Amino acid sequence: MKKTILLLLAVCAMFSVNAQDNSSNDGTQNFNEVKLNALYLVVGALELTYERTLNEESGVGASIFIPYENGDDIDFDINYYFSPYYRLYFGKKYAAGFFVEGFGLLSGYDTTEVNFSSPDPVIREGNSTAFALGIGVGGKWVTNSGFIGELNLGIGRNIINADDFTDDLVGKIAITVGYRF
Repeated sequence: MKKTILLLLAVCAMFSVNAQDNSSNDGTQNFNEVKLNALYLVVGALELTYERTLNEESGVGASIFIPYENGDDIDFDINYYFSPYYRLYFGKKYAAGFFVEGFGLLSGYDTTEVNFSSPDPVIREGNSTAFALGIGVGGKWVTNSGFIGELNLGIGRNIINADDFTDDLVGKIAITVGYRF
């Protein structure tokens, strides 16, 4: 009986040592990233991005854009956009370097319609929503301490609710800074 209990304790101890060994951080874990588009801050809008790396070559994320200032320099017709994306990385570092992405872009925007068929033109204002699909390219640089710098350009086409008030093409541009944890 003593030998059986001793053997059982030895086997349990061996499995617990093995489990601790497998949980070591070997640098290939997935990461979370939060980023802020510095370019849009300059022009009066806020774009926040969250990304989760899936492996060393890919990640998924989403951006949300909200203008907070309509000034003389830039007039935002867009009220918001939400843009989920998938990225494929080609760099030597984990989920960094050159990348290509596919994205969706759901946007809400202001519309103005002028009816000139009557003697007094009728102006009708409202809001609309559109959805676009697109592709993009860019580069991501990550420091050893987890700080991120990123450049990104993308172009897409409105496929839902593309009408006279919206452009057929949408663009994305980003100069982002952030942190990986």
